Amino acid sequence: MSSLTHPKTGESLPWDQLLKSGCRIFVGSHAAVPNALMADLIANSRGLHDVEVAQVFTLSDNFWAERKYSELFTVNALYIGGETIRQAVAEGRADYTPTFLSEVPKLFSDHILPLDAALIMVGPPDELGYCSLGVSVDVVSSAVKNAKTVIAQINPQMPRTNGHSFIHRDQIHAWMTAEAPIPESPPPEMDQAVEQIGQYVSLLVENGATLQIGIGRIHDAVLRYLGNHKDLGVHSEMISDGIARLMKDGVINNRKKTFHKGKTITTFCMGTRMLYDFIDGNPHVEFYPAEHVSSPVKIARNEKMVSINSAIEVDLTGQVVSDSIGCHFYSGIGGQVDFIRGAALSKGGKPIIALPSTTRDKSGKKISRIVAALTPGSGVVTSRGHVHYVVTEYGIASLRGKSVRERALELIRIAHPDFRRELLEEVRRYYWVPEYQQQAPTSVPELGPVEQKRYVFGGITYTLRPLRPSDERRLQEFFYTHNKETLLMRYNHQVTQMSRETSCSLVSVDQRKDLALCFTDRDGQREVIQGVGRYYYYEASNSCEVAFVIKESRRGKGIASTLLKEMEAVARSRGIATMFACVRRDNKPMLAIFDHNGFVTRPGDSMDELYLELDLTSAADQE
Repeated sequence: MSSLTHPKTGESLPWDQLLKSGCRIFVGSHAAVPNALMADLIANSRGLHDVEVAQVFTLSDNFWAERKYSELFTVNALYIGGETIRQAVAEGRADYTPTFLSEVPKLFSDHILPLDAALIMVGPPDELGYCSLGVSVDVVSSAVKNAKTVIAQINPQMPRTNGHSFIHRDQIHAWMTAEAPIPESPPPEMDQAVEQIGQYVSLLVENGATLQIGIGRIHDAVLRYLGNHKDLGVHSEMISDGIARLMKDGVINNRKKTFHKGKTITTFCMGTRMLYDFIDGNPHVEFYPAEHVSSPVKIARNEKMVSINSAIEVDLTGQVVSDSIGCHFYSGIGGQVDFIRGAALSKGGKPIIALPSTTRDKSGKKISRIVAALTPGSGVVTSRGHVHYVVTEYGIASLRGKSVRERALELIRIAHPDFRRELLEEVRRYYWVPEYQQQAPTSVPELGPVEQKRYVFGGITYTLRPLRPSDERRLQEFFYTHNKETLLMRYNHQVTQMSRETSCSLVSVDQRKDLALCFTDRDGQREVIQGVGRYYYYEASNSCEVAFVIKESRRGKGIASTLLKEMEAVARSRGIATMFACVRRDNKPMLAIFDHNGFVTRPGDSMDELYLELDLTSAADQE
């Protein structure tokens, strides 16, 4: 016998009085799945058939999608979550309807997917008769408003959340009380690659930024590396344990937000009991419907909006696959495009895709997730025009405003080293990169785990990093800022042109052997080279020849000396015995820098140049 009763009269209500064969129902989402309600429906279905179940992600075993209930239910997944749903879709017993999370409510309100009933889980009514939707407002709110019948599982363990998260008992047609712990999503295990991705992504997050972040290993890793940030805010479709921890630590305080200032804004949450206890009655966290939280226009009202999302595969033009593996549907669109677009429209915003560089195929073979061409059958969720940054454990690829050639080189640089040469050869077939681009990107691990360092000179923050193949145009721009005297001192003759071919040869360096570093700063969102240093290695003498040039307007601030010291440190770590330079006699500033850094003048063959040498094997020099 059904456990359903009328909220006011207490009268027992059978399921066949509320539902009919062929109807469409919505099942509550994420961590607010009314499992007891669904179990009661199955036990008292009384000949019901062909009930369509519309749902998004559910933190549940989705038992109603099992084959044995195929005559009773057909699932229409608006987001595929869980292996039971994934298998049902793969076998054709369930459907997948791709849609943006922000547009799911309109599918209900516009009667594209009219709802006969909404089965939801809520907390008990308060003294005024209001029940809280608790941990999941998202599209549940719209389902409640648009369904002909609302059936609720009253769960005393449901946290009472603030915001637009309430439903009055008068809106509920039938309910049952079934107490159960809120399903938990334990913190995922980390590995070195994921930790590295988290560290790289954290470098892109400025103090005062507003975050959108999802669930999973990468997102947890990012949150771990934000502990030293200040005045962060949250406007996110979901929040997790990591958000709660940063709020407790004062890192997230929402003071700098420009929309919903002072509040963490979300539409659902998933995590452990710690998170559910944290949000229970917390006035600093507010839950709003998905059409509000995931609206790109509203997202963009937050300045410095940072959107962090994952992907299954990214091609070398920047196309992002995140809902399928080939022809096999795996998850869904969700809020990725909404937040990517919103962050792109935000003043100072940063849309980021983060993923490990490799995965394993069915045979266990390692394959690259950065690919020259998408796997046949894969669908593009986020277009090549949406994404500004792609991050793997091998670095950050900046794509905004980049040509296809520059994008390909940036993405090859952050691909796994085992696949870089293959990817370069593949794109050369399509002329995405010119025939003279021969050297695949290489790394300089001596610069540290993120291969870059921050310095401040004259009140300006600079980034020291390796010179990259995608810097071809930036190096040209740097060259054409030099005056005639600088060009004469650097090249010992009047150079008037730096062609693409020449620039390409200078940025395409095998950093495992030679070295090319640069100092950059920002002109708005644009990265600008302000200094370049390099050395060329001579194996026969185990020595390297060093040279560098700094933009005229940035000299005298310590950039040159720092660049020289960093190159010296790399050379020492590689066991190089001697560093030397050939400098014009009239280049007094350059000679002073070498002299200050311990270089000794040696006899040379040229009357115009001085030969300067530094013994890297001397312990005294290393002090």
